[in-house]
Amino acid sequence: MFDKILIANRGEIALRIIRACREMGVKTLAVYSEPDVDSLHVQLADEAICIGKAASNESYLKIDRIISAAEIGDVDAIHPGYGFLSENAHFAEVCESCNIKFIGPKASAIRSMGDKAIARETARKAGVPVTPGSTGIIDNDQQALKVAHQIGYPVMIKAVAGGGGRGMRPAHNDVSLIQGFHAAKMEAEKAFGNGAVYMEKLIENPHHVEFQIMADRHGKVVHVGERDCSIQRRNQKLIEECPSPIVTPALRKAMGKASIKLAEAVGYEGAGTIEYLVDDKLNYYFMEMNTRIQVEHPVTEEVYGVDLVKTQIRVAAGEKLGKEFDDLEPKRHSIEMRINAEDPFHDFRPSPGKIEFYYPPGGLGIRLDSHIYAGYSIPPYYDSMIGKLIASGPDRAAALNRLSRALDEYLIRGIKTTIPFGQLILKDPEFRRGRYSTHFVQQFLEQKQSLLAAPRPPE
Repeated sequence: MFDKILIANRGEIALRIIRACREMGVKTLAVYSEPDVDSLHVQLADEAICIGKAASNESYLKIDRIISAAEIGDVDAIHPGYGFLSENAHFAEVCESCNIKFIGPKASAIRSMGDKAIARETARKAGVPVTPGSTGIIDNDQQALKVAHQIGYPVMIKAVAGGGGRGMRPAHNDVSLIQGFHAAKMEAEKAFGNGAVYMEKLIENPHHVEFQIMADRHGKVVHVGERDCSIQRRNQKLIEECPSPIVTPALRKAMGKASIKLAEAVGYEGAGTIEYLVDDKLNYYFMEMNTRIQVEHPVTEEVYGVDLVKTQIRVAAGEKLGKEFDDLEPKRHSIEMRINAEDPFHDFRPSPGKIEFYYPPGGLGIRLDSHIYAGYSIPPYYDSMIGKLIASGPDRAAALNRLSRALDEYLIRGIKTTIPFGQLILKDPEFRRGRYSTHFVQQFLEQKQSLLAAPRPPE
């Protein structure tokens, strides 16, 4: 087992990794930007080193500074969390060249799955269903028109290096296709430094279902069930649950088998997530693979009784997957809501600032993964997510009722949050019946405009 791990991240995921390490007897080294000096992950790690200014490209994305901190701290391994450098194949290679274990898959797997066009082809060769689309990168709008006419509208243009909903544009005709093609390329170039795009058939009103996989270096690959992530706004997930309300045992078996085949095809090691679109006839199509731990991993942990972060660390250290990963079946139901520092009453405008009062919810079946506290100032430079509220119960109705109750008692003053918006969604009868798709939030917002435009609740 490792003696010390550097955590190349911030916020709640950095704190989550610190907790796992402490329970395993592994020391931690936090790296942080100047405005994160008061963050909990800095305070609770065994050691901490400042690596730069506020901007991510001057701190959390600065590979040379992270490696320098790792060498100063004499660490054995680096855990990248999610986001930032977690899916950067070059960073994984640099770690290995410095004899520091990268807690994640090999660089080759990151590359093959990180390029979405290559990932689609890899999935197709592995026998995993993929949506009809281009066989590779689309170079110009004339080629885009040709492919769109072959597969038929509507289509989705996607950045090969995309993530977080950026570099994606739907198109329903030739005019919107040409506009969307150039807009997606420009956005992808700005966000990822890679403007390459591909195209696939747009599956209308699908569920977004992802499968958690875990693999050790000894050839064992398992899946740990699915999560439904269809409640999204602008392709950003808001609510996730496990198991999915539409996945049957037979579909779970088929999708799980397909996910394992794809992971084996790229020689995968560690934690990863394979994402699919599932239509109303329960046909499923490979979308992409995330070669890292996911934001929503807690719902899987609560339902299957495993610790995915500890397992990541153990398999990176060369251990075999334990018996707890044999014959896994969902035991409970769990739902997670992301708590964002945003104002849902003003188009979800970011709301950084100082937290004046803080009271977290608790009780049976409630888990809160967050790095905030009373007096903490949320910096304006990073993602607006400040926590994840997870409710679990013997069935979906019990989990929903617990989450609703917990949101009612979750008090954060001084900033705006998405808590009121979550409360509205949980009261929606269609959501409570599990009748939703990736378009649910947009339709919900259109229907609830009067509620969102009403006077805001008192501070």
